[in-house]
Amino acid sequence: MENPSVAIIDYDIGNLFSVKKACEIVGLDAFITNDSSKVKKADAVILPGVGAFGDAMNNLKKFGLDEEIIAFVKTGKFLMGVCLGMQLLMSKSEEFGEQTGLCLVDGTCKRFPNSSELYSKIRVPQVTWNDIYTTDNSPFFLGKHPLNGLKNKTKMYFVHSYYVIPTKTKEVLSETEYFGIRYCSSIIKDNIFAFQFHPEKSGATAIHIYDNFKNIIFNNKK
Repeated sequence: MENPSVAIIDYDIGNLFSVKKACEIVGLDAFITNDSSKVKKADAVILPGVGAFGDAMNNLKKFGLDEEIIAFVKTGKFLMGVCLGMQLLMSKSEEFGEQTGLCLVDGTCKRFPNSSELYSKIRVPQVTWNDIYTTDNSPFFLGKHPLNGLKNKTKMYFVHSYYVIPTKTKEVLSETEYFGIRYCSSIIKDNIFAFQFHPEKSGATAIHIYDNFKNIIFNNKK
């Protein structure tokens, strides 16, 4: 069987080439595109991203990729969101006023609080290595998801000022703590996986996530 094809969405806001490199390391046939006809033909999609939520949504709409991503998910093929790409899956964000997202996962994006008496030492954005924790919903060593096989408290690399709050706790795959704030750091919902951290920047251990993703796509094609 041929290697699965993965469309990495290019909407002028993204961490594209390190994602493509991670895919290639595990044997995924990854390509960067903003062509909706090519996205449609892919076996899976990765939505990366860095920057502002509103600008990202405007660019997705400009290229007609917002509707294409929603349609792609409805086919049952797999979508993986990374960093801002995870946030865009939500219903809305509070960044620079309320912004509407892709509405593929019910919930919102909220900013880490500014320093205060309660959070006197908090630094925003979070730019650091941090632990991801299992949840009761889906321990990492069980289930068909990209974190399968990882140990609890595996360290991943984070760069973000906003975090997601899914409405349904069963869709929270992992959590992370930052200055006393326990928040969702990855999501699972049917054929959607998403990570607030950057697997492709988190060393050899995190490449395991892309390898798991490849195997999930393979099994879906059988």
